[in-house]
Amino acid sequence: MRRWGTAGSHTLAAVIRERFRRETAELALGEEDREAAYVLIAATVLLLVFSYWGRPNFYFRSGVIDWVREVNGGALADLAEAGAYMWWGLTSLVLRVLAPLAFGVWVLRLRPADLGYRLRGIASHLPIYGAMYLVMLPVLIWVSSFDNFIDFYPFYDRAGEGGAGFWVYEIGYALQFVGVEAFFRGFMTFGLARRFGYLAVPIMTVPYTMIHFPKLAPEATAAIVAGLVLGVLALRSKSFVPGVFLHIAVAVTMDLLVLARTGTLGNVF
Repeated sequence: MRRWGTAGSHTLAAVIRERFRRETAELALGEEDREAAYVLIAATVLLLVFSYWGRPNFYFRSGVIDWVREVNGGALADLAEAGAYMWWGLTSLVLRVLAPLAFGVWVLRLRPADLGYRLRGIASHLPIYGAMYLVMLPVLIWVSSFDNFIDFYPFYDRAGEGGAGFWVYEIGYALQFVGVEAFFRGFMTFGLARRFGYLAVPIMTVPYTMIHFPKLAPEATAAIVAGLVLGVLALRSKSFVPGVFLHIAVAVTMDLLVLARTGTLGNVF
């Protein structure tokens, strides 16, 4: 039986590249055009897969939660519900980080640094991310007083009970933001910038805003601004990494403010 390992993966990537090159030859597409097309097609497929199989609702409706309850049993069965958000975080790592990175390396023949996986040189850009958080903080304090935000956050209904369930939820929640930034500000922004330059940022912002449609209207609207600003900052710093920490900080702060408003923050700490 033939073993399918790293060599096989490279062979498959070569076949995909060659087939696409032949199919687009008549369109007189340049290499950068083909690369951008690869990125858009891959992004579309991954967004589709993640939407149907990577979100917490799949965890509930598919019966994964029942399997987790059976495996855990006893007192740990209480964590099964919070596990939906760990599922969200882990599938985000697979479908938004690992899969696009593998595609970029094996199909596009890029280095991870070409897709924003870079720490060198980001220190000088951190103050602006810190300033953005400070600007957002009073806005978060304000909107956390609205009933619709209190009803919406945290996503995990039992977060106010504290305990292990809260931390499982928050860790999974944070992991999915790693995926969000790696996918949108990393794979899509840097992958398209080689062809479109800074125009890659508004292109990326379209699907980024659309994933916020199930959320509250003010947050979906703010996603337009966030997508544009974070995209530009990623290109300038050549890294999406600072955006990960900003995104997590804003999201966790929102959860904690709502818990404080409802008088349940003391159960967490």
